[in-house]
Amino acid sequence: MTRIEVIFIATPAFGNLIPAVEFATLLTKHDPRFSATVLIITTPQRPLITTYAQSLCTSATPIRFIHLPTVDPPAPDQYQSSVGLVSLLIQKHKHHVKHELLNIKTESMNESNSVRLGALFVDMFSTTAIDVAAELDIPCYLFFASPASFLGFTLHLPQIITELAESRTEFSVPSFNNPLPLSVLPNLVLKENDGASWLSYHAGRGRETRGIVVNTVEELEPHALLSLYEDSQLPRVYPIGPILDLEGSARWDPNPAQYERIMEWLNMQTTSSVVFLCFGSMGSFSVSQVEQIAFGLERAGYKFLWALREPPKARLDDPNDYENYENVLPERFLERTSGIGLVCGWVPQAKVLAHKAIGGFVSHCGWNSILESLWHGVPIATWPIYAEQQMNAFQMVKELGLAVEIKLDYREGAYLVQAEEVEKGVRYLMSDYHGIRRKVKEMSEKCKVAVMANGSSYTNLMSLIEKLTN
Repeated sequence: MTRIEVIFIATPAFGNLIPAVEFATLLTKHDPRFSATVLIITTPQRPLITTYAQSLCTSATPIRFIHLPTVDPPAPDQYQSSVGLVSLLIQKHKHHVKHELLNIKTESMNESNSVRLGALFVDMFSTTAIDVAAELDIPCYLFFASPASFLGFTLHLPQIITELAESRTEFSVPSFNNPLPLSVLPNLVLKENDGASWLSYHAGRGRETRGIVVNTVEELEPHALLSLYEDSQLPRVYPIGPILDLEGSARWDPNPAQYERIMEWLNMQTTSSVVFLCFGSMGSFSVSQVEQIAFGLERAGYKFLWALREPPKARLDDPNDYENYENVLPERFLERTSGIGLVCGWVPQAKVLAHKAIGGFVSHCGWNSILESLWHGVPIATWPIYAEQQMNAFQMVKELGLAVEIKLDYREGAYLVQAEEVEKGVRYLMSDYHGIRRKVKEMSEKCKVAVMANGSSYTNLMSLIEKLTN
């Protein structure tokens, strides 16, 4: 039997690396011919990413992980945005990627069993590695861990940039049903820096690949996917999601004692009674915004679990857990809410969303978080912060009717979301007068059916496997 090796390189961020690892695992489980290698880019400024990556090497997984040598980061005068920084950082790893691919090729030729390099999978910010794949004659695919709607947006970006220069306030994008308001476009497009040009560059390179694998579901994003299918310049698009790590950080939690405390507290709550607030691995707020959230939660009166994290101390750092919540929360807030709420730091989000006590999720609308909440049938109240999250929130509320709005266009530092808005949003989310909970439960079932035999995502995965093995 010919063994087929597939290699992955992903941006060193939770939203990119975790789905890539789960996709690699999915391929090896579906077909015994596959073996997979994930090339890990180390970023010392992101210790949680490092903890996750180290946990992979000690876990019982069929995947091989290779940590690429560290490189000096790009000089500050070489980039103007976070996208520019990460793009250049990955570009500086090209020779290391080539070295590892050549090693894998040599290994395959030396093995007694026949081994073939089936593909290199790059992600939305590592497309410069397409050059290495072409040089070594290895088929290359794009694994897109964000929604199909955002993929369509990146492909349409040159037109949007032109219209921005004309002072447009709404933008018609084929992957969205409705015009996109200026206020929900990503910061990297709105700011006058290199972010938009890098994003457009990566989208264009995706057209050079053999196929684009998207972590989404046909039943969830039918309009966006149809717009991609109709693009004659694109390679085949394979929606095979939701690809999820349902254990989440419970396997490598940096604070296991806190995790135990959270789960014990949830076990004491009644079904669907708790609103869960969590804003992703990079989400944090100013002290003044934290105070408004606290007052809003207190007034709403629902049980709450709040993952509250301290803003990073340097530009490239992660947020941290607070040493003392009293320093940031309103006076005596913890005392007044001791019977109804729990404030904590880093949480294993996937495990929390799976708990029967969770009845609603105030979320930053990262795509992995959206897919996790839909999988577990937990309705979302939108509070985007960075990346494409404003567009994700717009899609969930305005396009799909699968979330309620606290904000669609929030950006840190632009304005404060007042306590009254937080209270209203939480009450709206938890009372469910609007029927969102039923729609989310229905979509949850569709997502689960999609990955079963003969489901839409399963069928697309089988088509991809057929292409990779022929």
